[in-house]
Amino acid sequence: MILCFDIGGSAIKIAEAHALTDIRPTGRVPTPGQDWDAFLGALRTAIAGASVRPTRLAFSIAGAIDPDTGRANVANIPCLTGRPLRHDLEAALGLPVDLANDADCFALAEAVLGVGRGHAVVLGLILGTGVGGGVVVNGALINPGGGIAGELGHGPIVQRRIEAPPLTLPAFPCGCGQIGCLDAVCSARGMEKLHRLLHETEADSRAIVAGWEADEDAPTRTITLWLELLAGPLAMVQNLLGTGVIAVGGGLSTSAPLIAALDRAVQARILRPLGRPLLVPVRGGLEPGLVGAAIIGLGHRAGGNV
Repeated sequence: MILCFDIGGSAIKIAEAHALTDIRPTGRVPTPGQDWDAFLGALRTAIAGASVRPTRLAFSIAGAIDPDTGRANVANIPCLTGRPLRHDLEAALGLPVDLANDADCFALAEAVLGVGRGHAVVLGLILGTGVGGGVVVNGALINPGGGIAGELGHGPIVQRRIEAPPLTLPAFPCGCGQIGCLDAVCSARGMEKLHRLLHETEADSRAIVAGWEADEDAPTRTITLWLELLAGPLAMVQNLLGTGVIAVGGGLSTSAPLIAALDRAVQARILRPLGRPLLVPVRGGLEPGLVGAAIIGLGHRAGGNV
């Protein structure tokens, strides 16, 4: 049995993976983000409460692992940042540990068991509070040791103010420390910034998307700009990777018409339009972080047996 953890800023979700067809969520506990000893205590309690002694632990983490040093950078869980996390967890807990970024786990879950199943190259794209992603090739992450592959949300697409009358688009600051990143304009919060810029009024992303679906003028202008900003970078990623499918998750993916409109905009810009949907919203089910961690922990590759 692999004991799986999805480590987020507010909660740790837990599941037992006996096989890919037998993943059993067992609960969630608050994340002790500031206190390493308390963090370990939460993990030890979960291990002690498992139905059987796990053979290894697998973690999906809302942060990055440096592939050279193994050190973690987890902005919303300070007690993990700067640690050689796999080493420290194995030393403290006495079990083998697998670690992966949460977006990578999402991509792996969709490639092996979700909408990407059967495709050689899959991009998992998260459109929610942030813009993130992971890349899976032939059933395996292309960066199993950690790294930034798939993180298309960061890196500026707007490096200066763009004067395009009647709109002046600023280079919004991004949480990563840069300005003008895709994340800063095309996440759910970015969509809200665009709406504020265009209309000098506040609205949350759900209301903007609902207004666009109802063909209201102001939301339609916002979504038109959002699509224009996002479709070009996604087309470049598609030309680079040649994915069979882009599996889309996150809060914005719950609008099927929005993802269909984004799919049309991307396919109009790529070298090889597919004649079928490229961007596909993911289906509901088990938490993808837990599923991705289970896949890694169980040593599964597409086409293999677990």
